[in-house]
Amino acid sequence: MPIHPEAHWDIFCQVVDNYGDIGVCWRLARDLQARGVAVRLWLDDASHLHWLAPDASSTGIAVLSWSDAAQSYRPGAVLMATFGCALPPAVLHACEALPAPQRPLWLNVEHLSAEDYVERMHLLPSPRFAPDGSRWNQHFFYPGFSTATGGLLREADLAQRLAQFDKNAWLAAQGIRPVAHAQLISLFAYEPARLTEWLRLLSQQARPQHLLVCAGRGQVAFMQTVAQLGLQANEQLNWTLLPFLPQTEFDHLLWACDVNMVRGEDSWLRAIWAGKPFVWQIYEQDDAAHHEKLRAFMQRAALPAALENIYRWWNGLGSDAPDWSALVQAGCAFDQLRQDLLTQDDLSEHILRWVQLQQKT
Repeated sequence: MPIHPEAHWDIFCQVVDNYGDIGVCWRLARDLQARGVAVRLWLDDASHLHWLAPDASSTGIAVLSWSDAAQSYRPGAVLMATFGCALPPAVLHACEALPAPQRPLWLNVEHLSAEDYVERMHLLPSPRFAPDGSRWNQHFFYPGFSTATGGLLREADLAQRLAQFDKNAWLAAQGIRPVAHAQLISLFAYEPARLTEWLRLLSQQARPQHLLVCAGRGQVAFMQTVAQLGLQANEQLNWTLLPFLPQTEFDHLLWACDVNMVRGEDSWLRAIWAGKPFVWQIYEQDDAAHHEKLRAFMQRAALPAALENIYRWWNGLGSDAPDWSALVQAGCAFDQLRQDLLTQDDLSEHILRWVQLQQKT
């Protein structure tokens, strides 16, 4: 397939979850741009970029409004839809107006999952027929945890940045001063079903506990629960309420903490790369499909039974309070997961290699 004369790549993202969708798409755009791709990111709501990526305007990535696609879209080398979003009709029509060999390669980057179907579905084509009868394939690109998938989103300099990170300097810069030997726990959540029981559990631990509570729904739920329980910050259970953090600072938060409570997709993957003990609150679905998604990840990560109990309990799937100390004691399991995944090619590598192969055929 000949390379299209317009060599840029277009990524389209509809912001359903304020942080997750745009967070993943921005990281992907940044990573591809760092590897030499001219990227245009089309968003239907770019309002959260001002705190998620304050430097967005200086990165070289063109951030464009979804509503302007009818007037300003011009086909490039690659057309990337994310998470099953329906592309604007004007975009599809502009591509179909080109001769078939000059149409962009069309990818749909799906949500991350450890479920078995990901390996079966990765790179399957879905044909669309243009008005002239020619076929134009959309290929489904599935990130995942095995070499038979599209890999995981990971910037090329991640290991170097981790090695250079100074935890104490970062905490001091944020004005966070935990008491000696305190266990630092980040909390980025929806409205956890077990929040009340969890706070009581933390207050019973041998080590002092200091929570770093991220802005958003979880922080609102946390403050409501604290008020209902009549809790006051003290040396045993203390907390700091954080503002919205840019992605780079959110990464630093995860690296600085001893335990990370994360949610959704972007923070889940960032917690994996942090290599620290973490608990994942999965996005709840009406048909309970999230139960299987959680089970698949726990199996893929080879979590010990004590950790599986914590995961199920935090997600409202178990009634008995778990042994919380097991989370830190099994920290080597999380580091091993990270080390294993670092040996695999990342998502951008997979995408770039696939595009290059297609352009040669």
